[in-house]
Amino acid sequence: MIVFLNGKFLPAADAVVPLNDRGFLLGDGLFETMRVANGRPFRCAQHLERLTRGADFLKIKLSFTPKEIQKFAGELIEQNKLSEAILRVTLTRGAGARGYSPKNSGPPTLALTLHPLPPVNADEPVQWSLVTSSFRLPASDALASFKTTSKILNVLARAEAEEQGADEALLLNANGEVAETAGGNIFWVYQDKICTVPTGRGVLPGITRAVVLEICQSLGLETNKCVVKPEQLRNAEGIFVTQSALGIVPVAAFDGVPVAPSPLVDQITAAYHEVLTKE
Repeated sequence: MIVFLNGKFLPAADAVVPLNDRGFLLGDGLFETMRVANGRPFRCAQHLERLTRGADFLKIKLSFTPKEIQKFAGELIEQNKLSEAILRVTLTRGAGARGYSPKNSGPPTLALTLHPLPPVNADEPVQWSLVTSSFRLPASDALASFKTTSKILNVLARAEAEEQGADEALLLNANGEVAETAGGNIFWVYQDKICTVPTGRGVLPGITRAVVLEICQSLGLETNKCVVKPEQLRNAEGIFVTQSALGIVPVAAFDGVPVAPSPLVDQITAAYHEVLTKE
């Protein structure tokens, strides 16, 4: 596999990051994950816009413009001959002295890597069992607007879910309100409305989340952004998770209770795949 690292394309085995890179030592960085469809990173501009905003917030000076990064992504896809894949863009502050201070660190590290799509069985579409995590997100966190490389809470929540035989963890914020899942945004159907959590309150404004809201508008489906406790999800007529790698994943069980399939979720999923393949 060929990767991109700091302006160069090279075999993955030859890509080396210094041991004093702050991304490695402190999680001092950002990342974006994109679905590659028909040889193009889906909603690349939106992902890179969020990456740029995050870099500005963290005061990491990008060595390349978003247009250059998008061009590198296209070249990487072409070199690896992977028209259907997952693209990860990773940005760190770069090498630095020991300690927390970012003074005299850099230049930033920028890496682009491609990963094969998980295998899909057309006869058995992906469905997840979801369990409420014991871990909590801060109810107010400026970093929630970005995908930082400091994801230990998400790692622990996913591991906890898997230990319970589930696929994914539902994360609540410190107020006990539904926030997001370990790896995506949460939606549910209630009284024929497509509901999700408003951004803020520990919620990442996901790119696929935004696509789903656009789709609902185009289909004439009513949406509702509301703050709820996990108990209220048990009355949902359907639940699904959105994320860049897998798109829309229906939830088949929540906290051990089966969730009925929803025709509205199927309708949104079909529309999403149409958008994915056309853009």
